Amino acid sequence: MVTYVVRRFAEMAPTLFGVSIVVFMIVRMVPGDPARLIAGVEASEADVTNIRRQLGLTDSLPQQYARFLSGVVTGDFGRSLKNHQPVLAIIAQQLPYTVQLAAASLVVTLSMGLTAGVLAAVKRGTVLDSGSMVLALLGVSMPSFWLGLMMIFLFAVTLRWLPTSGAGSLRHLIMPAITLGIGSVGIVARMTRASLLEVLGQDFVRTAVAKGLHRRAVVMKHALRNAMIPTATVVGVQIGTLLAGSVVTETVFAWPGAGRLLVDSVAFRDYPLIQATILLFALVFMLANLLVDVSYAVLDPRIRYD
Repeated sequence: MVTYVVRRFAEMAPTLFGVSIVVFMIVRMVPGDPARLIAGVEASEADVTNIRRQLGLTDSLPQQYARFLSGVVTGDFGRSLKNHQPVLAIIAQQLPYTVQLAAASLVVTLSMGLTAGVLAAVKRGTVLDSGSMVLALLGVSMPSFWLGLMMIFLFAVTLRWLPTSGAGSLRHLIMPAITLGIGSVGIVARMTRASLLEVLGQDFVRTAVAKGLHRRAVVMKHALRNAMIPTATVVGVQIGTLLAGSVVTETVFAWPGAGRLLVDSVAFRDYPLIQATILLFALVFMLANLLVDVSYAVLDPRIRYD
C-alpha cells in the first residue's frame, strides 16, 4: 500500500507540470492586459509599457514560464498583480471557506444520494423508486446558478429565513451547500441504486436471507458495503465537480472562498493568482482520487495494492 501511494504521488508531478503549461498558456490567450488594468484607462501607452516591463510581461513566453515554474518548485507562486500580496497568503485566507463549503455540500450529496439510492433499490418498481429517480434526474438537470437564485428568492427574500449572501454562521452555509451538493445527489443516487441492485441479486445475499437474517441487516451490513466501490468512484469524481461548481456557487452567494477568488482574479487578469488557484484545485482533485483508490482496499479486503 505504501509503495502504491508513493508511486501515485510521483505520478502527480508530471500531471501538475502539464496543468501548469495549459493554465499558463490559456490565461495569456484571454483578451485583456493586466498592465492596462493597473494603470487605468487614462494612462499613457508609455506608462502601460513601463508597468508591463516591471511585471515581466515584456519577456518572451518561455522566459515567463521558466520564471513561474522555478517559483513553483521553490514554493513561491509570486505576488498578486492586484494587491501585491503573496499569492499563497491570499489563497490561505480564502481556502478554508471553500473547504467548509465543499465539506458541507459533500454531506448533502452523500446523505441524500445514498438514502435515495438505497430506498430506490430496496423498493424497486414502486412509487418510491420512481419518485427517487425523478428527483435525482431533477437534481442533475438544474443549473446551480439558477437553483441558487431561486433559493435566495424563496428563503431569503420572500420568507426571510436565511441571509442572502456572505459567510460567518451555519445559516449562511445552508443555501450554498445545498445548491452545490444537489447536482451530485442524482448521480450518487443512480449509481448506488444500480450497484446495490446487482449485489442484491448475488448468492451470498440470498444465503443470508435464507438463514433468517433481517432484510435491513442484510442490506445495510452486507450488500451496501459491497455496492459502495462504484459509488466511491463516483464520489471521487464529484469532489472535482464540487470544486469546479464552487466557482459559480461562491459567486452567486458572495461566499468568500477560493472559487470566488478565482473569478475575481480572472476579471483582473491576475496571472499569478489564477495559475496558483487552478494548480491548487488540480492538486486537491488528484488527492481526492488517491483517497478514493485507497478506500477500495477498506471497502473490499480482496483488493491489494502490493
